[in-house]
Amino acid sequence: MLELNLEAFGDRPLALDDGKGQLDAPTLERCFDAFRTHIPERSLILLLAENSVGCLAGYLSSIQQRIVPLMVGVSTDKGFLEGLRERYRPAFVWLPEASAGEMEGHPIFAAMGYCLKRLPVESPPLHGDLSLLLPTSGSTGSPKLVRHTYTNLSSSARNVAAFFELSAEERPVAALPMYFTMGLSVVASHLYAGATVLLSRATLTEAGFWAFLKEEQATSFTGVPYSYELLHRLRFTRMDLPHLRVLSQGGGKLRPELFSAFAQYAHESGRRFFATYGQTEGTARMGYLPPAEATVRIGSIGRAIPGGRFSLEDEEGREITDPTGRGELVYRGPNVTMGYAFSAEDLAKGDEWGGILRTGDIAERDADGFHYIVGRKNRFLKLYGLRISLDEIEHIVKRAFPTECVAGGDDTQLRILLDQPDLAAAVKAHVVEKTGLFHGAVTVSAVEAFKRNEAGKLILPQGV
Repeated sequence: MLELNLEAFGDRPLALDDGKGQLDAPTLERCFDAFRTHIPERSLILLLAENSVGCLAGYLSSIQQRIVPLMVGVSTDKGFLEGLRERYRPAFVWLPEASAGEMEGHPIFAAMGYCLKRLPVESPPLHGDLSLLLPTSGSTGSPKLVRHTYTNLSSSARNVAAFFELSAEERPVAALPMYFTMGLSVVASHLYAGATVLLSRATLTEAGFWAFLKEEQATSFTGVPYSYELLHRLRFTRMDLPHLRVLSQGGGKLRPELFSAFAQYAHESGRRFFATYGQTEGTARMGYLPPAEATVRIGSIGRAIPGGRFSLEDEEGREITDPTGRGELVYRGPNVTMGYAFSAEDLAKGDEWGGILRTGDIAERDADGFHYIVGRKNRFLKLYGLRISLDEIEHIVKRAFPTECVAGGDDTQLRILLDQPDLAAAVKAHVVEKTGLFHGAVTVSAVEAFKRNEAGKLILPQGV
């Protein structure tokens, strides 16, 4: 369970949102009562998430009453959403009132702009430790979900609060979506510390975001690499933000120039810059670089968070004991989740990973024990905080267009190669729509024909 001491908030709200919404302890208690009354314990609920107090109240009520939320974005593609419903069979849905008419089901009650509906199915059996289901960050349409436990949620909130040294005086602006593992981490860790969370649905390029941040005197900001690209373009370091004390970055590798620039800015302005590392499978953060090291260890993800441990393994799975070794980064800790789900039947499974997560990232360790990500073991990219499967990208393209396709790239660019030049523009638009990547992160080009090896597999061209 989440360790949430409502009495510690006193008259202070738990959360405010940029639509003038407010969540205080009495209101949340009433939501607890409503969920307890209308939803049986160990039910599966589909939660269509946005950064609002209504969404947060539904999430906290579900966790508190041992109801398991399957959490996806409110703007999730309708076809994909229906596929999730068919595959996992949630019996309830908590969604914005404005969208309630778009989904079948019996309305039960509404609060803070959200509505609870009963769906015409029964929940599948759920494992007793299962607390939350999240898609792998930036899912490109895969129904694969990550299975969290109550221990995962509580230990992550507690340990993140510890290394950030959070207190009830903090006022973080939660700009990342709550269904994104790091966005949820910001919310959970600050609520654990008794701090009021500021929930924003606006983008960084909207004036409303900055007005909300200044009006509510936000003390910290957390973003992914693309967030920092935008901050750089917006000349963030010239802004007058006297209350902002902490900048936090995660969700992928920040360009060295930007890492250095923001670390130096924080150092010179008396702020703290935290570079963090994590995955949905590790309940968000697993490593962090202390602010004192940020200006001298450019690009480092630091060491494991409190309660966790990093190690490196070679290709045979043996631990590398060389103090300055290089290999796959492996994390051990109480925030490692139980494994994946691909169907409703998987929701009854227990812990398959035993607290050990092989991240698929290749890392180097320096003589002082600080880690640097240098590559990826499998066919995944991490672009602007979104985890992109190259296999899934190829599947998306081939399913929609009559073309052969090869996907590749690095953690700055997704590159797609086709054998049908006339389709390049349409393929790019389709991939941008399905993945949520911004337009400039996707490059589509064409060749006359692909070469294949003797086994019939495509030979990847250089540079893909």
